[in-house]
This record gives sequence, C-alpha cells and structure tokens, in this order.
Amino acid sequence: MIVFDLCCAAGGHRFEAWFNSSDSFAEQRARGLIACPVCGDAAVQKAVTAPRIGAKSNQRAGAPAAPAPAADAPAAGDPPPAELVRKVMAEIAAKQAEMLPRSRWVGRDFAAAARAMHEGRAAEDLIHGQTSPDEARALHDDGIAAIPLLVPFVPPDAVN
Repeated sequence: MIVFDLCCAAGGHRFEAWFNSSDSFAEQRARGLIACPVCGDAAVQKAVTAPRIGAKSNQRAGAPAAPAPAADAPAAGDPPPAELVRKVMAEIAAKQAEMLPRSRWVGRDFAAAARAMHEGRAAEDLIHGQTSPDEARALHDDGIAAIPLLVPFVPPDAVN
C-alpha cells in the first residue's frame, strides 16, 4: 500500500488517500472515482510533498530538524484539520438526511429520470437513485446537475 497526499483543484483542499500502487491511483483518477472529501471536486492531483529519505547506515543520525509549518497549516486556536473534516461531514450528513425524505427514489433509472427532467419530458422533482460512473459522467458532460450522495445510503428495497 502507498499513501498519497492529494489536493483538489477547486478549493485547494489537501487530503490523504491509500492506494495499492501509483498505477491504481492513476486508474481510479481516470475513472473519476477519487473526489475531494470536503467539496466533492473530482479534479484531484498528487500534492507536492518532500520525500522522506533515510540516512545512510554508515552515518550517525543527528537530531531531526523541526518541520517547517505548512502554508496551509491551521493558525493558533483553529480546530485541527481532522476536526474540520468531521464537522463538514456531519453537516453534509444532516443535509442529506433532511433532503432524502423529500425526494423520490427512482432506483437504477436515475440517469434516465434526470435526463428526462433536464429535457423537459418530466416534471422537475427531487430524485435519488443509482447510476454507473459512466452514466454519471455522461450526465455531467451534458450539463445535467447530479451529485453523489456522500454519506452511504441503503436503497429502500435493501432495507430489512
């Protein structure tokens, strides 16, 4: 496993993700499977980081230098980044829980239903459902607004 520091293009948010290899990262990024956990932007790239290079075994290790604060490090008194992410995710989960009861489940017909509303063949409505990454990308490419639910959701027909 390899960990990469990533950064989104929209907000410059930095986050960390684990991959099996560099090729795995590239393949997932190409398929649009990686998105910023803060803003949802799929334009994600590896963030610039300094490599960690160990000392030669024949050299005496000195005291490690204190790392310089990052440009995007929180100011004194700010909550740590992990706390900010938890807060944002809690707000997203609350908004999603508020919106789902007011929307209509369309199941695997999501892409077709969204396209019909966009083209004026169906009344505009709040809907949620399932679609493939290719169908979601086609909706986006055609200018049809659709976003993934960020908090896991169990379809109504799968609930005990």
